[in-house]
Amino acid sequence: MCVNDHASEDFQPLTRTVDWDVIILGAGASGLMCATVAGRRGRRVLVLDHARRVGEKIHVSGGGRCNFTNLHADASHYISSLPAFVTPALSAFTPHDILQWMKRHGIGYHEKKLGQMFCDQSSVAVVDMLFKGCQRAGVRVGLHEEIVRINTDNDRYVVTTRHGAWSTHALVVALGGRSMPKLGATPLGYAIARQFGVPVVAPRPGLTPLSCSGEMRTLCQALTGVSLPVTVQHGEVSFTDDLLFTHRGMSGPVVLQISSFWRTGEEICLDLTPDIDLLARLKQSKEQEPTVALRTLLSRFLPRRLALLWLERFGRDGRMGEISDRDLRLLADSLRHWVITPSGTGGYERAEVTVGGVDTRAMDPVTLACRTHPGLFFIGEVLDVTGWLGGYNLQWAWSSGHAAGLAV
Repeated sequence: MCVNDHASEDFQPLTRTVDWDVIILGAGASGLMCATVAGRRGRRVLVLDHARRVGEKIHVSGGGRCNFTNLHADASHYISSLPAFVTPALSAFTPHDILQWMKRHGIGYHEKKLGQMFCDQSSVAVVDMLFKGCQRAGVRVGLHEEIVRINTDNDRYVVTTRHGAWSTHALVVALGGRSMPKLGATPLGYAIARQFGVPVVAPRPGLTPLSCSGEMRTLCQALTGVSLPVTVQHGEVSFTDDLLFTHRGMSGPVVLQISSFWRTGEEICLDLTPDIDLLARLKQSKEQEPTVALRTLLSRFLPRRLALLWLERFGRDGRMGEISDRDLRLLADSLRHWVITPSGTGGYERAEVTVGGVDTRAMDPVTLACRTHPGLFFIGEVLDVTGWLGGYNLQWAWSSGHAAGLAV
């Protein structure tokens, strides 16, 4: 048994024979929020996690600056089998509520873009805020506690680790998804759900780079490091943001966004010049600058390396006055409607979140309690709730943890 490195002196070894009002499995964002709220209500709360420190994923959020919420968070920014499921929790604990938490703890923040809120300090400040909140609420935290089994004893849940066993009337599963296994992510939360007969929507990586194969991979490798704003569409869903070519395929915010919707074998469509009417600009330049080379002109709208490779694939170059309107139309169409079929994703190792999880249709959206098992709660990423890139997933952690903390 150990605790967070910077506060180990504040905890005494746990008494193995004590029963708890609430046991929370997982010392991440949702688990710590739930613990703080429940502890403030006078509940005796125990948090257990196999990790070496609390808030592992918070530490890496936003490149270490913690993109802790998004001002626009609502049901339209989440993927779930039951899209409206998130509304009660998000309405009860909003982005403005977490901003108030930050202010009260003296944590500065700023809006980067599109409602994305980042800490002025490092992510450590947010972890400290949560950890100290647990301390003040009398919450006990046990780390390096590997869960061996969970069973029931009459109306109580019994959690057994390699160091002992504890029982409770309220068991909260906040174990996250399968993304970032290097930080300790496991599928244990899904196994617990299945143990109690709670359905699980098949998990898959989300907010992850997309890989390519064959000729497409060769092209991406030649463009490695090139970045540009694009629009990517998959079915009825589209995003506009930066794309980054990599030696494996494509990454960047816009690719991470669309990856949560993409399935193996499906196509995506890219518009490489989303902010301009490319055909109109090409025709205008043909009239006004007939002696300018097409490659020179195209390099005004695209990174030069991409422009040259694209014309090589297109098979046409020369002075603008020599290029037919038909060829200009074909060129513009090829750039505005580039259809590709990625070969795969970066997997859970490179995914920021997990799509799918414990079926929300089996849960109460107000309390986050399982409908069929009184006292059993699932919160955070372990649920079939996946937010867009940009602070939405941490907001769901806060909101779902807060909801369960009020209910346990």
